[in-house]
Amino acid sequence: MFALGDAVELGTGDARKVAVVLRARDGDAIEVVDSSGRVYAGRVRLDGKHVRAVLEREAGAPRALRLAVTLAQGLPKGPKMDFVVEKATELGVAAILPFASSRTAGDGARAGKLERWRRIAKSAAQQCGRVEVPEVAEPIDFAGLVERAASYDLVLVPWELAGAGPLRERLPELIEGVRSVLLAIGPEGGFSHEEARALELAGAVLVSLGSRILRTETAGLVAYAVLLYASGDI
Repeated sequence: MFALGDAVELGTGDARKVAVVLRARDGDAIEVVDSSGRVYAGRVRLDGKHVRAVLEREAGAPRALRLAVTLAQGLPKGPKMDFVVEKATELGVAAILPFASSRTAGDGARAGKLERWRRIAKSAAQQCGRVEVPEVAEPIDFAGLVERAASYDLVLVPWELAGAGPLRERLPELIEGVRSVLLAIGPEGGFSHEEARALELAGAVLVSLGSRILRTETAGLVAYAVLLYASGDI
């Protein structure tokens, strides 16, 4: 924990971001979050290679989002998961759950990528002013995803073959009284019929995102943005 008046020296990565990337000048305003989640407003102090934040007052934490959404993302090929983690963090997801299913292609779960995704989530949280960094969980298989469904108030599965009906008409009723949501997005090849049915039997609601088939790295962000709008958070 920090105290007002402290001059907190920033670590190498944070110092570089403040001084080089953001090009902060001596005396610029800065916010610092301690290990307990307290937010402090202060001023930048530059001293050669050292970057410090002088804490002036305790700032109020941002209002919590109404829905705590876990984005379950089917593992995509190449660097697409980096993009999903970064943008989902910026939008405000509570957690990110990578998973593999029957149509997963490539080496999305390769060793070392989890640590990279967690670094990306931390950096994105700092960039957008989030106090908390969303958890990026260990990748699981499809059976594990189905098992997790019971842990949430609502499970939504965008699927290209779901029945028609605008989300704006369905969501108000679906999210009434809901706090925790699992938003499950299939990989590049989408969910198979069998997988969609398994999720539905586990209590998931299959929904349509319209007449266009979106890429896997686009679908989750669109669906989450719609949830934010429906819940009044944007």
